[in-house]
Amino acid sequence: MRTTLTIEDDLARRLKEKARREGRPFKTVVNEVLCAGLGGPGRPVERPAFEVVPVHAGFRPGIDPARLNQLLDELETDDFFDEASS
Repeated sequence: MRTTLTIEDDLARRLKEKARREGRPFKTVVNEVLCAGLGGPGRPVERPAFEVVPVHAGFRPGIDPARLNQLLDELETDDFFDEASS
C-alpha cells in the first residue's frame, strides 16, 4: 500500500542513516522499524509487567475517622441552606 507520511526531521535522518549503513532501501528500513515497533506480525509488543504497590496512607493528622459522618451531615446541611436561599 502506498501512502504519504510526514516524518519528523530527526527521525527521517536516523532512518536514512540506518538504511545507508545497512545498504538497504529506505522504505524497507521504515517498514521493518514500524513492524518491530508494533511487535512484529501477529505478536503483541512485549513490555515489562506493570505492578501496583499498595500503600496504606491512612488519614492526615487531625482527621478523626469516627467523625466523618458528622462532617458529611454538616456539608449536606450547608448545601440545603445554600439552595434554599437561592
